[in-house]
Amino acid sequence: MEYPAELRYSTDHEWARVEDGKVRIGITDYAQDALGDVVYVDLPDVGVAVTAGASFAEVESTKSVSDIYAPVSGTVTAVNAALSDTPERINEDPYGDGWLCIIDPSDPSEVEALLTAEAYEALVGG
Repeated sequence: MEYPAELRYSTDHEWARVEDGKVRIGITDYAQDALGDVVYVDLPDVGVAVTAGASFAEVESTKSVSDIYAPVSGTVTAVNAALSDTPERINEDPYGDGWLCIIDPSDPSEVEALLTAEAYEALVGG
């Protein structure tokens, strides 16, 4: 399993990467592996306000449907529309082409409250 050091992680298995004041969100390598083959993704609409810890998207796999929880509060400014046609990108590249959305955070300090890669790895048992 891979947990890039430059990212922050939620206990719900989402990752967050700060880019020019905005936060790119996805699910972790651990989460995509646990889900199995992703077959469908339901992303939020651009402009929707999300709350940290609240469900804002769904990922459906051959095993189950899982809620995705916002690691930070804010407004969705972009979604990865390519996932509509190729949801398997989440399995193939969870930290790259498999990203879910970008949030303009209402409180940027929420990112700092997320887990470091080391803490997340300890959470999931390395």
